[in-house]
Amino acid sequence: MRTVDLSGWTPPAYADPGSFAEREISVGSGEFAVPGTLTRPQADGPGVVLLGGGGPFDRDGTVGPNRPLRDLAWGLASRGVAVVRFDKITHTRPEVMADPDFTMTDEYVPYAVEAVKLLQENVDPARVFVVGHSMGGKVAPRVAAAEPSVAGLVLLAADAEPMHHAAVRVLRYLATVTPSPEADAMLAAVTRGAAAVDSPGLSRETPSADLPFGMSGAYWLDLRDYDQVATAAALPQPMLILQGGRDYQVTVDDDLTRWRAGLEARADVTTRVYPADNHMFFPGAGPSTPADYEAPQHVDPAIVTDIADWLARH
Repeated sequence: MRTVDLSGWTPPAYADPGSFAEREISVGSGEFAVPGTLTRPQADGPGVVLLGGGGPFDRDGTVGPNRPLRDLAWGLASRGVAVVRFDKITHTRPEVMADPDFTMTDEYVPYAVEAVKLLQENVDPARVFVVGHSMGGKVAPRVAAAEPSVAGLVLLAADAEPMHHAAVRVLRYLATVTPSPEADAMLAAVTRGAAAVDSPGLSRETPSADLPFGMSGAYWLDLRDYDQVATAAALPQPMLILQGGRDYQVTVDDDLTRWRAGLEARADVTTRVYPADNHMFFPGAGPSTPADYEAPQHVDPAIVTDIADWLARH
């Protein structure tokens, strides 16, 4: 059994630990299997697979003293929803990012599909949904395309703007709200890298040092070639898309507008904005910055309620 450091973290008020149990699971096979957790409520209900955002996140989405994916898992389980969450392969085996052929699809899709199938063994297999945050929300339509038994999607702060363009926008924002020579230098470097991603000459052989965040040409080709909104529009499953109004990483203007425009013909797609919430759906006030994540806090209870209610209706 794993030892979890919960220092600085206490359960949110909306979680009732006595209403569910957790057990360790493994997702994947062989040396690339990753550990995870099945959170199972006492009552039967739907199930969700949680997908974390871009970067080497653990199953709790740990950022500073906060564990937003654990908040969601415990909150949803307290509302009768079974949850599977797992450490990303980039967390357990960070060296995979050095593989020149490794892509976003490799990072998420096979693990998400196996997690869906595992959860279907524990709940009604027709009621297993995928809930993705940030990049996890972006890739969720690709997961549903790969595994049609997914009952529906919940996209939390899912980016729709091309990631390399968003990176420039975000770093420009940070250079304004928290100016420093380091911020200016990073903005300049990522701007050059974004131009390389846009170039028709981008290939698997493009040096990762010339690309944003040192990610490989193959990784950026996969991102550049993937249209998450069009992929979602072609799916038959219902969707719930939630967005924080104070989010500077994924925004209403740059991302949610793209989702709404691409899915406007779908009567089974619901979108909601939470004006006080930042990228992690932590409520607050004023311009959001990375410092938002340094103080202990929890995911907005309205997010848990709205997801659980939407799941109950589907």
